[in-house]
Amino acid sequence: MISAAVKTSGLSVILCLLAGSLLAADTPRRVLVYTKNEKGAGKYVHDNLAASAEAIRKLGAEHGFAVEVSEDAGVFTDQNLKRYQAVVFSNVNNEIFDNEDQKAAFQRYIRGGGGFVGVHSATGAMRNWPWYWALIGGKFLRHPKMQTFTIKVKDATDLSTAHLPPTFQWTDEFYYVDHMPDGLHVLLAGDLTTLDDPQKEKYPGRKFGDEFPLAWRHEFDGGRSWYTALGHKIEHYSDPKLTRHLLGGILWAMGTAPQRKPAAQ
Repeated sequence: MISAAVKTSGLSVILCLLAGSLLAADTPRRVLVYTKNEKGAGKYVHDNLAASAEAIRKLGAEHGFAVEVSEDAGVFTDQNLKRYQAVVFSNVNNEIFDNEDQKAAFQRYIRGGGGFVGVHSATGAMRNWPWYWALIGGKFLRHPKMQTFTIKVKDATDLSTAHLPPTFQWTDEFYYVDHMPDGLHVLLAGDLTTLDDPQKEKYPGRKFGDEFPLAWRHEFDGGRSWYTALGHKIEHYSDPKLTRHLLGGILWAMGTAPQRKPAAQ
């Protein structure tokens, strides 16, 4: 059996090698963190936007990629998007584009091989756009009350989950999404058996057995998409469980991370 120390050391080596390769690249790697929310009566805006952006900035500084943060939909042009290896939708919600040209530029970016990362409420964005549901992996439906629940790691070899124990407790909003496309590679799933949710028999019912997917990745329409439902609280963005989870997802979306960890020697 591989000890936790060896496992952690091996993962650190992988991350260092990846960071070194990024720093050595002739063209600086860049990530766009997009935080736009539709504001108005009945429109929920998370208070974690600054914390999430700062956490990703810190990851970039430590692992060799530049991070730019914006809530201006005007960044979605063909010319600007080609500067980024991944676009992160961090806690965006409801309508987040100003016009059809911006949406079309985002589609062309993905179809041209761009990387995408969605965090927490990103599944609640663009609720009338089926292409976006398919990209991110589902459309936000609801969540029960904030509570502590059990998360199961479904792929312990993925860079975004390799640092996590097989099961762990997490306090968050347990997100349910529907319109989930086939072929998602599930990374984390929440345990439904002890979840306090009077409506869970209505949805998801037995659709996924005793679990519900909470993080996944897939290739879609020419690009790479990674999503996690975790991350409601400000303090989550200083928790290594989440920040290393995000790092692995961002590196995979950028196309710089291996899909599997090398076997321990």
